[in-house]
Amino acid sequence: MGKAKRAALDPVTGDDALGDDALVALLAAGLRLKASDNLWRVSGNTLPHRTLLREAGGAWNRLDQCWEFAGEDPTMKLAAALAAAPPTTGHNSGQYDGDGAEAPRPHYFGHRARVRERVLKAGVETLADYELLELLLFYSIERIDTKPLAKALLERFGTLGDVFAAEPAQLREFEIDQRTLVHFKAMREAGRRLAERKVKDMPVLTNWQQLIDYCHAALAHEKTEQFRILFLDRKNVLIADEVQQRGTIDHTPVYPREVVKRALALNAAALILVHNHPSGDPKPSRDDIEMTKEIRKASEALGITIHDHLVIGRKGHASFRSLGLLS
Repeated sequence: MGKAKRAALDPVTGDDALGDDALVALLAAGLRLKASDNLWRVSGNTLPHRTLLREAGGAWNRLDQCWEFAGEDPTMKLAAALAAAPPTTGHNSGQYDGDGAEAPRPHYFGHRARVRERVLKAGVETLADYELLELLLFYSIERIDTKPLAKALLERFGTLGDVFAAEPAQLREFEIDQRTLVHFKAMREAGRRLAERKVKDMPVLTNWQQLIDYCHAALAHEKTEQFRILFLDRKNVLIADEVQQRGTIDHTPVYPREVVKRALALNAAALILVHNHPSGDPKPSRDDIEMTKEIRKASEALGITIHDHLVIGRKGHASFRSLGLLS
């Protein structure tokens, strides 16, 4: 606030009375101003004043949820604009033009209600991927048409899973805010946990497709390699699913001694090894095959069975047992 006050001095007296009055006007309108390095940020109750802020030269920062002004202190300009603007009332402030008449409604007015009504009548199964993503965006982004954003995200990343797994830096080009970023992370974790429930406390060998679905939900969209181990008891019921190692985009160091040590600690009778290929192609590499041989040798020496080694990619999965690599 200090910089904002000093930047608005009375031209006659040289004091900062004008700056004080301008700041009071902003605060009365519910606006907070912060300054740093010639960048001025206005936050608070900005929605009713968004047109005014835009016309004053502000740019909306969706990630940090504020209006930004570069260069000169905008305090006096904003205070003058607030004083000249007609009074706003109610939660629909900003829906009227300068003459007090109701402003034209945007083309997407009522669209969200229609989508929700459609889902309630026909279910979400009828929605295309972009429509489902658009619906999810309703609950993190207010008052804009989210359909173009949903389509752009799917065009950029490919699938819903890839959108939810995208890195924050990748999403910045779409001006995704923090609330939407958290929403995406929550959706991804919700999908993983739903898939996990189908394999937990059940004999996994008799629920093989559910196991594949779970591994795909957990790993298919990871940007770096993970090596996971599914620990099973003597009835092949899942005891634990643990990430043993995290690696780079194309390599994960795995130590057979550590695998066996953890299996003994959990009193596991069998293991299913799982890792992902961020490239999308699940075909096992030569290193994958050699590493599996070493783990199998160390495990079976202690009576621990290796049921399979699954390689997960966005294009599908590969099973060492199905490929004859465990025979």
